[in-house]
Amino acid sequence: MVYRTHAADPHGHVPVMRDRMAELLAPAVEAFGANAVIVDGTLGAGGHTEYFLNVFPQARVIGVDRDPNALQQATERLAQFGERFTPVQCRFDYIGDEIASGEGETFDLVRQHGVAGALFDLGVSSMQLDQEERGFSYRGDAPLDMRMDPTTGITAAEVLNTYSHGDLARILKSYGDERFAGKIASAVLKERERAPFDRADRLVELLYSTIPAATRRTGGHPAKRTFQALRIEVNRELEAVERVVPVITDLLGVGGRAVFMSYQSLEDKIVKSAFAELTASKTPAGLPMDLPGTEPTFKLITRGAEKAPQEEIERNSRAAPVRVRGVEKLKHSTTTT
Repeated sequence: MVYRTHAADPHGHVPVMRDRMAELLAPAVEAFGANAVIVDGTLGAGGHTEYFLNVFPQARVIGVDRDPNALQQATERLAQFGERFTPVQCRFDYIGDEIASGEGETFDLVRQHGVAGALFDLGVSSMQLDQEERGFSYRGDAPLDMRMDPTTGITAAEVLNTYSHGDLARILKSYGDERFAGKIASAVLKERERAPFDRADRLVELLYSTIPAATRRTGGHPAKRTFQALRIEVNRELEAVERVVPVITDLLGVGGRAVFMSYQSLEDKIVKSAFAELTASKTPAGLPMDLPGTEPTFKLITRGAEKAPQEEIERNSRAAPVRVRGVEKLKHSTTTT
């Protein structure tokens, strides 16, 4: 079944690759029928979930977000679907614990039949970027917070004000691929002696004065890489991705599908490596067929990393960097003796 509707989203945007996400999950959701439960691990504004609830009228969705404000707004948006939508506030790699202890028919269905489909739209949401006061964006002034859950954890300001030169340089290089990581770290340490960092515009000013002019003229905004690195560090994003792949694939029922949308190479590398392990045969090399119990437990449902079509990128520039990978859980072959 192919889904194609591009009606304007009343909440400001159409989620990235919305139709394709439904297509990838459809075989599993339809096979599970009335027992189908989808986990939207990155609920955000609720756009993907709203679409799934409309195009899969038998399915239920568990919507997960660590941001209590996003969760509340999405829950209000999705109230029309009643018990078909269940909100959960947690970091998405803790969804297994929430399902194990959750009460209600939706959680019972997952415990009995497994998850039919799961979607993880990684990174910061459009809604969070658009809320200037959250400090995710380098365009404008705001407190240097960047926490997806603003009630817990360290802020970006605390990272800048307390990390050593080595740790700052490491996260800027590793998470932002910043060529001038060491130089920026030195400038931060010198500047924070004058006064602690607390606002985004001061950090942007420092980056403009530290990064050479020739570099600033190419490669986008000079603060982009530093802000990305700080956001990943504050929210432990890569740790969460590493942890959630085994969690969600274990929760899938036989025939269930999990799809990940990555927007930067570090996330995509984690997903690619994990999927390669899940889809590999454990039979020793050189044997003509899989030995019993060593056959792959999953199969890929995407060929490499899928990208957004050009026409969608032209409508929504935020779709340009997305890379999509998905797997399906296979029936286990067992041999008794």
